[in-house]
Amino acid sequence: MKINWGTGMVLVLLAFISFIMYFVVTMLTNKDYDQDLVVEDYYKAELHYQEDIDAEENALALKKNVYILNENGSWKVILPKAFNLEEIEGAIHLYRPSNKILDFEIPLSNLDSHEITIPKEKMISGRWNIMVNWTYENVEYLFKKEINY
Repeated sequence: MKINWGTGMVLVLLAFISFIMYFVVTMLTNKDYDQDLVVEDYYKAELHYQEDIDAEENALALKKNVYILNENGSWKVILPKAFNLEEIEGAIHLYRPSNKILDFEIPLSNLDSHEITIPKEKMISGRWNIMVNWTYENVEYLFKKEINY
């Protein structure tokens, strides 16, 4: 059977449309390809953006800021020694951009030392955003860092 160029063109277009539709259906139905928003309540978070900027500036103005240390695959958040641990209120937020189910928080209450170890069992390989948000003597502080675990 001989196929002319018109029939060949129709077959090619049908094959291409089928190919595209296969990927569209796969992306919409497969849970592996779910994409989450950075923040669920985006507009509410936007209202507090200037407060976050001020808190980051407060943290940058410190003589010694928070820093993150990797010791043999174990990540530690180290708070400034100048702060009295009993007066610190806040939390360490660990955000996984690719999957919000993996997000978790470590409260900054009842601390024994200025070093907080991030539990290895909650971390998986990949990119993490760490946000340390704390209040000390009625002043808000904010520290942000991206790490690859």
